[in-house]
Amino acid sequence: MLLDHLVSDAIPNQHGLEAWQALIRAHATLMRQLATDLVENVGLTLGDFDVLAQLGQAGGELRISDLAAQAYSSRSGMTRRIDRLVDEGLVTRANSDADGRGVVVALTEAGVARLAEAAPVHLRRVSELFV
Repeated sequence: MLLDHLVSDAIPNQHGLEAWQALIRAHATLMRQLATDLVENVGLTLGDFDVLAQLGQAGGELRISDLAAQAYSSRSGMTRRIDRLVDEGLVTRANSDADGRGVVVALTEAGVARLAEAAPVHLRRVSELFV
C-alpha cells in the first residue's frame, strides 16, 4: 500500500503509470529472452557478450574503467568478469602504457571469433523481439 501511495503521488495519471509498468515488464522480458538465447545458442552470458561487443566497438581495447562504465555489468562485477574472460582466452589484461596505473582490456583472436559467432545470434533476436 505504501508503494501505491508513493507511485500515485509521483505519477498521478493512470495512463502514464500503465505505460511505465508496461515498459518495465517489456524491458525485463526482452533482456531475459536475449540472455537466455545467448546462453542456449552460444554459451555466452549477456554480460560477457556486452564486454566483447564494447571492446569490438572500441577497436579492440578499452581501459577497464571505461569498460565498466559502458558495459552491462556493475563495476564490482567487472573485475570478476574480466578474470573469467581472461581464463577463457577471450581477452587480455595489461597495465596501461600511458601511465602504468590504468588497466587495459583487449580482445584476443579467440575473443574476436567468439564475438563474430555471438553477434549474429544476438542481433537476429534483437531484430525479432524488438525491432
